[in-house]
Formats: sequence, C-alpha cells, structure tokens
Amino acid sequence: MKCREGCGACCIAPSISSPIPGMPNGKAAGERCVQLSAENLCSIFGKAQRPAVCSAFAADVEVCGSSNDEAIKLLGWWEQMTAA
Repeated sequence: MKCREGCGACCIAPSISSPIPGMPNGKAAGERCVQLSAENLCSIFGKAQRPAVCSAFAADVEVCGSSNDEAIKLLGWWEQMTAA
C-alpha cells in the first residue's frame, strides 16, 4: 500500500517519543505534529532531521484503512492497544 498524499493520520494519531524539530519531547497521541503542513504533508519528509520512527513507518491497510478518517481511528486504536 502507498501512503495517501495529504492523509497525515500517522502524524496526528500516534504518540511519538522521539524528538521532532519544534517538538523536542516528541508528541502526544492525538496531537498534530508541528511539521505537518495545512495540506497534511510532512515538511521534513526525506530530510535528515525526520525521526527514524517516522521514516520507518510504512502504510498498511491494517493501520491506514481505506480513508483518512479510518486511518485516524485505526491508528488511535493501535495507540491504545500498545500504550505502556
């Protein structure tokens, strides 16, 4: 599966514990990443400062579903199921 351009769910729904430029402590689940543009595009995509966890994420129907709204719900569910 390829990412849906402009989705941004993976930059909103999950928590990210790694530092992100502009978010030195990472981000909480449900919090919009400061690097996500108004068009839901990552402004540091492909750049060295992008966290490894973000670069390693691969779109998959199990986490992304068939729409942006479904992706937010599924990623939120996965976040709750894997939270420590």
